[in-house]
Amino acid sequence: MTPTIIVTLIALWQVVLVGYTYILAGNAADEAVRQATAAEPGARPGVCEAAGLKHLSDAWRSGASVTCGSGSGYVTADARLQVPVLFPGTLTFGFTVHGHAGAVEEAKG
Repeated sequence: MTPTIIVTLIALWQVVLVGYTYILAGNAADEAVRQATAAEPGARPGVCEAAGLKHLSDAWRSGASVTCGSGSGYVTADARLQVPVLFPGTLTFGFTVHGHAGAVEEAKG
């Protein structure tokens, strides 16, 4: 019975890590788009990536990418994070979690 309980706890922990990675990806995209809307159009890519990665710990930042796009007065940000296996910062699964956010550009003037 003990091995079954241990396997169940490991599976539940992995599900928690997947869920937390989704939360981090959404938050990274939100932070990136929030900063990108206030930045000048030429500076957006750098500001976007820095803001998206700023609040991620090293375990998630190593495999993360944040990109921004804009058009017609609308700014979008996409964050991609790797899901860790059991312990963040060690191994990752073969799939990526995506976060997406969008906002209207702030008026200048």
